[in-house]
Amino acid sequence: MKIDLHIHTKTGSDGALPIDEVFSEAKKRGINFLSITDHDNITHQEKAKELASANGLKYVTGVELNVTLNYNNKSVSLDFLGYGYDYLNTALNEKLGVMKEHREKRARQIIDNLNSEFKKENRPLFTGEDLQKIQESVDGIISRPHIADYLIKKGIVTSRQEAFDRYLVKCDVPKYPLPLEEAAALLRGAGGKAVLAHPNDPNGTS
Repeated sequence: MKIDLHIHTKTGSDGALPIDEVFSEAKKRGINFLSITDHDNITHQEKAKELASANGLKYVTGVELNVTLNYNNKSVSLDFLGYGYDYLNTALNEKLGVMKEHREKRARQIIDNLNSEFKKENRPLFTGEDLQKIQESVDGIISRPHIADYLIKKGIVTSRQEAFDRYLVKCDVPKYPLPLEEAAALLRGAGGKAVLAHPNDPNGTS
């Protein structure tokens, strides 16, 4: 059995494919069991379950949450995956709504930080129109890869990696401070479980 339990979609997060194409591609690749784990977004879980059923695939609800925890008296940011939760759970959906608003505010602050770098390089600054174009390119939850894609489109960088190396690491703004304990409680309260995401690269890129 082929399994992939960490998939992002263009529909709900920073993936490359819309959700319907994810399932057709999974079937084409012989993946039997999968989970859509969009960043801070569970609005497409019902659609995912329907697509899994239509394609004869096994499915478990998923989400990726950035959490904070105290380690050696320092605040550490890590990504955790949530599985098997009820996507209609009120408390979980309310918290994700708050986190979505924070992501939108964070994107505006990252743009401001980018402009500070552009000034040093005598480069034209991003305007509200640029931010609007980035937002319009996002089907789900805005994150740094979307800004990276816009930097590529504008010819400022040639790849996402270059965007992060030159700008998006130094221009980053803290994510919503969701404590690990609260994230775990929310997922368990919705009948799910929390698992550490990409342990070999714990910082992630969202």
